[in-house]
This record gives sequence, C-alpha cells and structure tokens, in this order.
Amino acid sequence: MIGARITWATALRVLTQLRRDPRTIVLLLGVPPFLLALLKGAYHQQPETFQHVGGPLVGLFPFSTMFVVTSITMLRERTTGTLERLMSLPLAKLDLLFGYGIAFAVVAVVQAGLTSAFAFGVLGLDTAGSTAAVVALAVGNALLGMSLGLFVSAFARTEFQAVQFMPAFVFPQLLLCGLFVARDQMIGVLQIVSDTMPLTYAFEALESVTTEGSLGSRGALDVVVIAGATLLLLALGALTLRRRTP
Repeated sequence: MIGARITWATALRVLTQLRRDPRTIVLLLGVPPFLLALLKGAYHQQPETFQHVGGPLVGLFPFSTMFVVTSITMLRERTTGTLERLMSLPLAKLDLLFGYGIAFAVVAVVQAGLTSAFAFGVLGLDTAGSTAAVVALAVGNALLGMSLGLFVSAFARTEFQAVQFMPAFVFPQLLLCGLFVARDQMIGVLQIVSDTMPLTYAFEALESVTTEGSLGSRGALDVVVIAGATLLLLALGALTLRRRTP
C-alpha cells in the first residue's frame, strides 16, 4: 500500500509540474502536429508519399519528444535535490520510476490523441488500419521513449548533455528502423544493428497497421518486443538511478 501511494503521489507531482511548464506542454502537444503539417506541405505534390510515411510518423514522433522531456525532467530532479529528498523517504526506485511512467502515460494518451486527431481530421491522413490502433501504438512508443529517457538521464550532468544524447540514442534508430530505407536494402551490418533497436519493431508494428490494416502475427511480436524493451529500460533505470548529479 505504501508503494502504491508513493507511486501515485509521484505521478500527481510530475503532472502538476508539467502543467506549470508551458514550454514543455508546447513541446509535447504542439510540436508533433506541427511537424506533420510541415511534412504534408513538403509532400504537397506527392500525396501518396505523405500517406505512406505519415501514419508511422504519428506513432514515432511521441517517442522522440518523450525521450527529450523525461531525460531533462529526471535530470532536474537530481540537480535541484528533489530526488535526494524523495529517496530519503521509504520508497523504492521502481516506485519513483513507475510514478513517472503513469504520469507520462497520461501525457502520452493526450499527445497521441491530439496528434492523431490533427493528422486524420485536418491533414486528411488515411490508413488501412483503425485510428485507435495507431493511437495505441503511439502511446506505447511514447512510453518506450520515456523509459529510454529515464535510463540515459543517469549519465548526464547538465540539460545540454541530456539533449546531446538524442543524436546518439534516437537518430540512429530513426535512420535504421526502415522509415527512410527498407531494411532489406541496407548493408548486412546495419540490418543486424537495426535488429537490436526497439524503434525498429515500433515502426514495423505501425507499418503493419497503416498499410495492411492489422498487426498480424509479426506485428503482435513487435508489440511484445516494445513492451519488453520498455520494462527492461525501466529496470535498468532503477539500477542506475542516482540521488544527485555530482
């Protein structure tokens, strides 16, 4: 019971902090629709290309934005001494991380819902699968980005360093997941590397829903991998979580 109360209290505190930070709210809720609008304009003469990449991007953008926000948020907790004060209380590291997970899951639902509503309702994006399936996968990818952000934040000492991790941990996954070039057209080494990256499975699940209309057996396996990677990263985050940044 104590652990549950601490987890929910942590989630409520994080949501309250986010509500008081308008810049973070704009980043989380405004940037993904804005980027999709830019993509729509860029492919104005190639609407079929927008239809092909737009669906997966609805689910992939939350991964990137959640990674940045969570890594910086956790770093602030350490640098301001908040985390040290919290961990002087009878709480486990997983209680703290699951509290963050619940808070950002709520944000992920709102983010995915707004982004999908804008993409399908305003930009005219159309997919073979249901909008609900795309939203669900987007939420899952946001949680994956959140868990990765919590994990890598342990290795940063400043917010600038936390942002610098994005090219190292996010961009390679975006380049190798199959969004820009089919993975079977990459050289063998890159195919092997992409097999180890969770965003590869996130993209394949989204591609199955948006082009084929359903997950299928392969897509179901992708979802299992995404969930497993999220839990593994949370566990690793608990192991590497420090009270303060020296």
